[in-house]
Amino acid sequence: MSKPKRIKINKKQKKSDSNNNEDLKTPIRKPPFWFKIVLAVIPFAVIFLIELSLRIFDYGKDYSQWKEITPGQLVLNPDVAYRYFHSTEGTPSSNQNSFYSIKPENSFRVFIMGGSSAAGYPYTPNGDFGLYIKKKLEILYPSSNIEVINVALTATNSYTIRDLLPGVIDQKPDLILFYTGHNEFYGAYGIGSMESIGQSRVIVNFILSLEKYKTFNLLRDFLQWIQKLFAGSNSDGALKKSGTLMSRMVKDQTIPLNSDVYNYGIEQFRGNFDDILRMCKESKIPIIISTLTCNLRDQPPFISLNVNGLPEAKDIFDKAKLNLADSIRALEDFIYAKDLDGLRFRASKKINDIIIEFSKKYNIPMVNIDSVFNSVSPLGITGDNLMTDHLHPTFDGYKLIGKSFFEVMHKNNFLPRTQIVKIEPSVLDSLTNQNVYITRLDSIISKYRILILKNDWPYSEPKTVAYMLKLFNQQNKIDSIAVKVLDNRYSWERAHREVAEYYLNKEDYNEFIKEVNVLITQYPFVKEYYSFTVEQLLSAKKFDDCYPFLIKAYKRFPDALYAKWIGIIDLSKEKIDNAIFYLTESLKYSSRDAQVYFNLSGAYTKKKLYNEALNSVNSCLALSPNYPGAVRLKEQLSQIIRLQK
Repeated sequence: MSKPKRIKINKKQKKSDSNNNEDLKTPIRKPPFWFKIVLAVIPFAVIFLIELSLRIFDYGKDYSQWKEITPGQLVLNPDVAYRYFHSTEGTPSSNQNSFYSIKPENSFRVFIMGGSSAAGYPYTPNGDFGLYIKKKLEILYPSSNIEVINVALTATNSYTIRDLLPGVIDQKPDLILFYTGHNEFYGAYGIGSMESIGQSRVIVNFILSLEKYKTFNLLRDFLQWIQKLFAGSNSDGALKKSGTLMSRMVKDQTIPLNSDVYNYGIEQFRGNFDDILRMCKESKIPIIISTLTCNLRDQPPFISLNVNGLPEAKDIFDKAKLNLADSIRALEDFIYAKDLDGLRFRASKKINDIIIEFSKKYNIPMVNIDSVFNSVSPLGITGDNLMTDHLHPTFDGYKLIGKSFFEVMHKNNFLPRTQIVKIEPSVLDSLTNQNVYITRLDSIISKYRILILKNDWPYSEPKTVAYMLKLFNQQNKIDSIAVKVLDNRYSWERAHREVAEYYLNKEDYNEFIKEVNVLITQYPFVKEYYSFTVEQLLSAKKFDDCYPFLIKAYKRFPDALYAKWIGIIDLSKEKIDNAIFYLTESLKYSSRDAQVYFNLSGAYTKKKLYNEALNSVNSCLALSPNYPGAVRLKEQLSQIIRLQK
């Protein structure tokens, strides 16, 4: 077989081929600068369009911070808690205190932030310490519009406060009160919580900032759907659906003292609380912080651990019980036993130490609540005397917190700038206590809430519904309505309306007044509460009882009826100038009420303004010629005027 011949290419041919190849090459051109900008903008434009579309079609829940409950009145959006609770069934809501969307000039606005013990559990919504502050301010500053807005949420911690704080600052508060720290481990996004998403505080706060966007909600919902799809019903990630919210939130039940997880929780609080205080300082908003109190003497540790060479919590608690004669040493042991408790529902001493440290660092006024509670407790150690459970105060305990905050407010001049009513401190305290109360219905509801809590983990094994109903031992209508509130068949508002009507039908006006008072305190913008109460009390001739409702109603919804009856009652009390003012005001709203003219004539007569009195009684007779007593009054006035001439 012959070898293939080698093809020879001469130099001229190589050069020619090279030139031809160069001619075939397409010249490379750099893209213009605007093209790079367009490429960078496209992802953001797509995200923007998705976000816009989701908002137009109202995808998911509304996570905005504030919601208009009635024209011109805002409350914390009940759905805002869904920002923080995704894996736990049942979300908390705030006390739904309302405030004006546009702050009036004469307003003094206070916000309260924290967890369940700041919200007033188990007496929510009208049992928190903010109510004490509000009532005392209203007595001292009657010309001011006092707004105390409690936005505390059960089972939340410093992450939630840090997230909500910018929205609170936007509402131009005159003061913010903080009572927080108990929920740092098991509250939403806490390291031991079912809602935990890791240990990086930066990442958690960044994710919380994205919760406001529906695009992020869509992505999160999709990922949760995928997780449920592959997890199956028996997955370890299945939701805990029974028990109290407290028991459902706990993922890591035991967190030993000084462990890595414990230290992370402490640093989580330190970092977030530092951010919170710095934001307030930068916004130049006055704030007051507080140490935390809990049940030391009568609450044994939930879980005793034998780890890291530390003593067991139970042993230290028992030692404290045996050494109560030395109250100072016993207090130290009770605090140590609480810190050793493997179940971290009660804030450790380190949390209080951080609060005290930051008070000094930022020169912020502080209420030393744990010391206050200890000082009024037997042997100087807080127990069941002021606690309903492990950390939630009794109603008297909440009033004590309110009083303590108010004293610091007064000391630091964090008070309204309007005219103050001069009143003795002891009289002021007495009047405040008279106006701060819970009704029998709220007392029963709170009792049942504590029964539920103490018949669930970690106090005991969860009980059946049948067992709990038997434990409630319902004896009357009030008890049965309270149970309907607990199992969500009745709203708190409906329950109080029904109980108010129940007392009214029984002609028990004292209890009726208490019920409508708490309704008006909670929902001051509902006009029907005022009109119904005034109508019923006037019909029953309960004029003295009706008077405070008339004043409140006229201040909020000024009209002829309220002004007329304020004037008539003032006239009967010989408050003649007041009577003339309100009766005259009534005529501005309606000039065709013979009763107003007759009473105005009587008021002018007492002031010896006989010509004005005669004009008024003539107007009365023009509208109602047979008005009782008017003809005789006219004759008397005419005779007096003739004699004066």
